[in-house]
Amino acid sequence: MFENNKILVVIPASGGSKDIPRKNVRILGEQPLISYSIKTAKNSKYVDDVVVSTDDDEIKFISEKFGATVVRRSTDLTGEDVPLDSVIYDALLQKEKLVFDEYEIVITLQPTSPILKTETLDLAIEKFSSTDVDSVVSVVEDDHLSWKLDENTNRYYKQPLTKEFRETNAILATKRTFLSENSRLGNNIDLIKLSYPEAIDINKREDWWTAERYVNKRRIVFKVDAFNKIGTGHIYRCMSMASKLLYHDILFVLNKKHELGIDILKKYDIPFVLHGNDKDLYKKIDEFKPDVVINDILNTSLDYISTLKSKGYFVVNFQDLGKGAEVADLVFDPFEESNLNDRNVFKGAMFYILKEEFFFQQPKIITQDVKNVLLTFGGVDNNNFTEKVLDAIIDSGYSKQIHVILGPGYSNKKDIEEKYKTHLNISIFSNINNISDFMVSADIIFTSAGMTMYEVCSLGVPCICLCQDELELSRTFGNSSNGFINMGLGNNLSKEDISNQFIKLVNDFNLRKEMNKKMLSINLKYGFDSVWSIMRPSYRNFTFQNRFKT
Repeated sequence: MFENNKILVVIPASGGSKDIPRKNVRILGEQPLISYSIKTAKNSKYVDDVVVSTDDDEIKFISEKFGATVVRRSTDLTGEDVPLDSVIYDALLQKEKLVFDEYEIVITLQPTSPILKTETLDLAIEKFSSTDVDSVVSVVEDDHLSWKLDENTNRYYKQPLTKEFRETNAILATKRTFLSENSRLGNNIDLIKLSYPEAIDINKREDWWTAERYVNKRRIVFKVDAFNKIGTGHIYRCMSMASKLLYHDILFVLNKKHELGIDILKKYDIPFVLHGNDKDLYKKIDEFKPDVVINDILNTSLDYISTLKSKGYFVVNFQDLGKGAEVADLVFDPFEESNLNDRNVFKGAMFYILKEEFFFQQPKIITQDVKNVLLTFGGVDNNNFTEKVLDAIIDSGYSKQIHVILGPGYSNKKDIEEKYKTHLNISIFSNINNISDFMVSADIIFTSAGMTMYEVCSLGVPCICLCQDELELSRTFGNSSNGFINMGLGNNLSKEDISNQFIKLVNDFNLRKEMNKKMLSINLKYGFDSVWSIMRPSYRNFTFQNRFKT
């Protein structure tokens, strides 16, 4: 049908606007509002011509820059009281004079519907393949329970829920035969249902804010894993970031052989896919068509990051010790482990992303007595410091409450529960979702020099660190100037070393107060804001530069 039927899209755009001055030429996202409807129409596989009807020189200039023909609206067709039917009919007649031909379908697209998809416009046009359709109107489902007043009883009653549709201003298409100065509707009308964002019609400032959220929405892949070697902190960091990116489309991509990370994600409502080899990884990423790929896997290869870059993705790496960090667009290193000092590498605790539960905890108040000790050595605890420290505390003669939190990757759970089941002051927990409650209730915490020490610091709980490996030993944050007692490599320590240090801290009230003060002087609640304040302009610059690449 559509090969022989000429289809015209008319976009009415006046220069005036009450609530939002100069609305049609204001920048939404990164381009003028009117450009969205022009692009939607020009990308259609059915539309032959796109014409903008306006009374404004700036709108004319911008519309032509984006590829539309412009017809001038006469003064008697300007003003809010002028029916839109007359404006569209006038634009049609002017355009037909220019092309020396008549159109068969005329479509009104409002510039105030920037989220409308070309695919939806094409679906509306395809409805004309049915010969009994004269006009197509865009609508959105508007099913709500309603209440009415019964005048006889003076009481309100609930109306049954019925299927209703509310007309939007996005699309009104009609056969040329039925278009006149007074009407754009034929006898037989069909509806094209829009999704909510497509139905946004910008009339008020609130509408603009909503549309801007959708226009700026991006597709973001998190490539992350959790397994014994790298622990679980990476996946929890990515989950914290994802929770703050509500207005974007998110996908986690995990290696199917690392069940620890998969088990964690299954507990949360976060979309994820699994991959096998590298080829499968690229396939999974490509299928999502992301704008941004965030890697949090500790060690990326030069080939992997270069391949992502060659595909046009904006690549951000966290805590990356691999060669891939050299070519990533941005690298964030909260532990200051990297040797890179390029302008795109950002180091320091200000880039640590704290989990949400820590934002709402009150800071620790130090008391004279130590009544509660917490042991939490991360998601894996490869060296089983949990058991070593427990034995050291018991040897010290401490008999008050000891809480132990085992991570999801801890492999000796049954053994340790059996070993300490007769110790009534020892409580062992796993699979908890409120670790901040345990931390703020503790008077002293034992942990490794991983991400947990940042969480401890945010609450100001006196902490003794045992490093799991040389990498943790190299991290500078867990030191005395930040309020920590760092005992170095835990494997080099005897139980007596740990017991002596513990007793010293228990008995030194002033030291614990000083540790608390130093920790709370460090504000860790703005890590995501620090990261995002760099990512956002960098991504914009990246997209701007790529516009000029062929």
